[in-house]
Amino acid sequence: MSPEAGVAAIDETHDPARTSWVASANGHADFPVQNLPLGIFSPPGEVPRGGIAIGDQILDLSAPGLGDLIGEEAKGAARAGAGDTLNALLALGGGARRALRRDVSRLLSDPGYAAVVAPMLHEAASATLHLPARIGNYTDFYVGIHHATNVGRLFRPHQPLLANYKHVPIGYHGRASSVAVSGTPVVRPSGQRRAPDRDEPLFGPTERLDYELELGVWIGPGNALGEPIAIGDAGEHIAGLTLLNDWSARDVQAWEYQPLGPFLAKNFITTVSPWIVTAEALAPFRVAQPARPAGDPRPMPYLWDERDQQAGAIAARLEVAIASRRMRDEELAPHRLSRGTATHMYWTIAQMVAHHSVGGCNLNPGDLLGTGTISGPERGAFGSLLEITAGGRDPLKLPTGEERRFIEDGDEISITGTLEAPGFVSIGFGPCRGIVEAR
Repeated sequence: MSPEAGVAAIDETHDPARTSWVASANGHADFPVQNLPLGIFSPPGEVPRGGIAIGDQILDLSAPGLGDLIGEEAKGAARAGAGDTLNALLALGGGARRALRRDVSRLLSDPGYAAVVAPMLHEAASATLHLPARIGNYTDFYVGIHHATNVGRLFRPHQPLLANYKHVPIGYHGRASSVAVSGTPVVRPSGQRRAPDRDEPLFGPTERLDYELELGVWIGPGNALGEPIAIGDAGEHIAGLTLLNDWSARDVQAWEYQPLGPFLAKNFITTVSPWIVTAEALAPFRVAQPARPAGDPRPMPYLWDERDQQAGAIAARLEVAIASRRMRDEELAPHRLSRGTATHMYWTIAQMVAHHSVGGCNLNPGDLLGTGTISGPERGAFGSLLEITAGGRDPLKLPTGEERRFIEDGDEISITGTLEAPGFVSIGFGPCRGIVEAR
């Protein structure tokens, strides 16, 4: 197996003693020099181009002279990422990303390069951030077992999980065109819904708007049509992760999802954080996949790899907060809705990739996979309001005294994620937020 096929190695770029001459990077909650995520940004009045986040700055991959400071493989990667989308860079795979990461880490940590590299930096606060890739296809999975169990109990108390859940990573094909970068307004969708006491449906804006706490998986190199990706090789095809909020219209969903699954309830917007935290940056935060409970079926051979079980989970702390319009007007801090960990996924990311392609489906660079809602076993770690409020029956109270069963117009939902491991500098994903607007 090639190095790219397994978990990325820990190297000098992860050294906790490494600091940057970009002062804001040292101690930065998301973007210290140990992270170096990839994204697309545009300085004021300029066209979008690829960049790397470092503290409160962005290194411009299209900057003249950058290629003179880095090696040939890194130069090719920078050139591929210099345009208005990262698809070409993602297609190059882990070798090119590693080369670029190592050389950029060297430039940003060695004060001897400060004078020549500083003009290549832009203030992140004044830049516009864009989707990092042109998304050809978006697929949403359902690998958060606590979420699946919680939701199942609401509708099927005697059989929360359906018979297939522990045998196959459940997923559906979503809508790529409505994936949007953090900060994009969320317009309340309309659709058909049927109240429990009515025989006929009504049409209008959803009354049960919800969020879903997820991780997004960016695909790097793809596979040819008809040629599945072996689970042991899945790492070659995973470029990195992002935060993802798969907004949901629960009343529309309840009426329309049978027999074919989600449609209008999910396709109005999916929000992602703007930066790709690369597979290389994730290396220190890979942990063992939690053991399956006794009696659970062993996955089929195409879904089982011992190395994946040993290091296929991600040590990420995930939080969701809400700030109503009134809370923002009164300058109150956002109210935390939940805090949990990404290790509550029943299936690994590699298993998602292997299953997605096992029938011959061709994944392409820039494709996006969602994990599905990640919830913990207790209410404080639930990843949706559907769970937190027990389907709206148990409203939560905000610091202003306002109550929420589901999301109201003017509410802002924000998701944050922090990757943590003993002996390493923690890194983050950047913002994933949206404010709901009335239609």
